[in-house]
Amino acid sequence: MLPSQRALFDIPREVCYLNAAAFGPLPRTVQEAGERGAARKSRPWELGNWQGGAQAQSERARTAAAKLIGAEADDVAVISSVSYGFATVGRVLPVARGERVLVLQDDHSSPVLEWLGRAPLQGFDVETVARPEDGDWTRAVLTAIARPGAPKLAVASISSVHWSDGGLVDLERVATAIRAVGAALAVDATHHAGILPIDVRRLDPDFLVFPTYKWVLGPYGRAFLYVAKRWQDGVPLEQTGSGRRAMDSTASPYMRDIAYVSNARRFDMGERDFFISLEMAAIGMELVADWGTDAITERLSMLTGRLADGLPNAGVTVSPAHLRAPHVLSLSFPDGMPKELPQLLAAENVFVSPRLGRLRISPHVYNDEADVDRFLSTFRKVTG
Repeated sequence: MLPSQRALFDIPREVCYLNAAAFGPLPRTVQEAGERGAARKSRPWELGNWQGGAQAQSERARTAAAKLIGAEADDVAVISSVSYGFATVGRVLPVARGERVLVLQDDHSSPVLEWLGRAPLQGFDVETVARPEDGDWTRAVLTAIARPGAPKLAVASISSVHWSDGGLVDLERVATAIRAVGAALAVDATHHAGILPIDVRRLDPDFLVFPTYKWVLGPYGRAFLYVAKRWQDGVPLEQTGSGRRAMDSTASPYMRDIAYVSNARRFDMGERDFFISLEMAAIGMELVADWGTDAITERLSMLTGRLADGLPNAGVTVSPAHLRAPHVLSLSFPDGMPKELPQLLAAENVFVSPRLGRLRISPHVYNDEADVDRFLSTFRKVTG
């Protein structure tokens, strides 16, 4: 089994950080890359061909992101956030009047708000898949796709792992059902990419987006958007020189060919080549890829399983293992979560997140069995 990687992080032994689903701490090597980048920006006269170097870094990061999801680099855009990605999806995907878009109840804002904003203007319906009482998000989504008498489905815009409770959607089954009705699939893979296996060549989503600041151990403000080739002729959100075929500020004429490039690079964000964070993002994703999703899944399944096994008779319920992601454990409280429980845990240097009335615990590779046992003992102490 992959051992704990705590030595690669600046996490004191007395800190029990089980909150990767909120913010992933930076590995030391990623932090050092950011410091190098900031130092370069403070002395720009020493950069030399800074633009060429930054472009090389953007390609390194793009390639690292593509590797995590089984994509070609040409099919991945460098963007700023998940919401930026779904704004692009909303602009590119056609949704006709009278059609419907599926979203998940209480899903994160990014795959939902874009459609809620567009629906009144475009005349389509946003249908919310209700939270299933049994925790089976996959069955709930499949039922909604096939609902008798429903308007034509245009898009399913969903997270593959529900951010609040760790509920897991079986993307293979959902993608098959989506294709059968001729709809599009847009996936928020924030809590999936790099941790769970995903291969866009086999899955064939229309769009998939993920950020770097949580599970893939990178900086805030960096994300990546996979765009299936069938949508790569769309109009991007921003008009950038890097998205055009031939623009060169060192030569004349400057705008030699302003036709869009013929791949996902046309969807890159403005100021893409921000070299302070590009190298940080690349190093974090490369670390995750080196560990491998199978090894990460095995380790994190062990940790969340140990947590679940330690909670009988603790006044909480957890979803069955086959319905939840292996790296997120959500505790439900039948009588309501005790007042100020997250704050009481934090006072003991145990860090988790309250989410929609639940307590979300999300370990990563820097955690170990001692962290799990520390949580369990502290939980009993503050709730007893």
